[in-house]
Amino acid sequence: MTKIGFAGVGYWGPNLLRNFEGLPDDVTVAAICDADQKKLSQMKKTRPHVKTTADFNDLVKDGEIDAVVIALPAKFHYEYARKALEAGKDVFVEKPLAMTGNECRELIKLADEKKRIIFVGHTFIYNSAVKEVKKYIDSGSLGSVYYIYSHRLNLGKVRDDVDVMWNLAPHDISIMSYLLGSEPRSVSARGFCYLRKDIADVAFITIEYKNGVSAHIHVSWLDPNKVRRVTIVGSKKMVVYDDVSEDSKIMIYDKGIDKEHINADLGKYDNYETFLFKHRSGDILIPKINFEEPLRAEVKSFVDCVKTRKKPATDGNSGLEVVKVLEAASKSLKDGGKVIEL
Repeated sequence: MTKIGFAGVGYWGPNLLRNFEGLPDDVTVAAICDADQKKLSQMKKTRPHVKTTADFNDLVKDGEIDAVVIALPAKFHYEYARKALEAGKDVFVEKPLAMTGNECRELIKLADEKKRIIFVGHTFIYNSAVKEVKKYIDSGSLGSVYYIYSHRLNLGKVRDDVDVMWNLAPHDISIMSYLLGSEPRSVSARGFCYLRKDIADVAFITIEYKNGVSAHIHVSWLDPNKVRRVTIVGSKKMVVYDDVSEDSKIMIYDKGIDKEHINADLGKYDNYETFLFKHRSGDILIPKINFEEPLRAEVKSFVDCVKTRKKPATDGNSGLEVVKVLEAASKSLKDGGKVIEL
């Protein structure tokens, strides 16, 4: 029996909790922690068999608990993950892993010393549609990837603990690094504060990867439409992944511009090349995807890692990479969009 201690049943926590409770009978949520007594009372009323506490230390000191899930505000991630690891627990941490790269490195080092698992909640890596896009890229059917861009917009929940980049962009950063299979080289960002001073509600991030691909991210809490879309432009084909769409989450466009050499008298210009550019427009393919709720796939993967001790797809190092980009984006934002080398 794998026993889970669960910390945080606020905005996002209940979604995670629902999926952990839906796992097979050899996994159980043994204890729930939250500082809000009203939430705890509700948990106790609906789950009388589960221990409840307002003190996180009760979770980590419980010798029967194997792993701890941390679904608290981002500013608490490092402190509580460290406590859990020091107590010998495997840890699931919602994104971002921590608020600085150094904090991430400390957690990774501690997990290695304790031989414990850090699993970061980058949910979209467990999304069937994202995995399908990854297959198309890796197979070469898109050709060379030129660039990739995303929009994550909504008239949604406005946070007071982090800005829109730290709230929304971790999803897109993790998706892009996963799809491209390359590390970020440099980051720049511009952000705008409309609702409150010094907390960006809208931001634009540019990332250059070591393989030469550029990525562009637009995130906003102030938009009339709910948009979660990633576009990948390749030399042969282009792909649009639309997470909001019900029936066409992936659309593959056989479109592009082909470049052909033109025979010409080059004369003295030995290095001169002349090309003819031809537009190409073919079929649009909407592949069928066997879709599983990403959050369910994510929690199943975490429990599997706890049981088998295998390395998570979203381990501490993947969490660190996302935080490094966010740190650089924050610095760039303060410096008026200056390019920050990683």
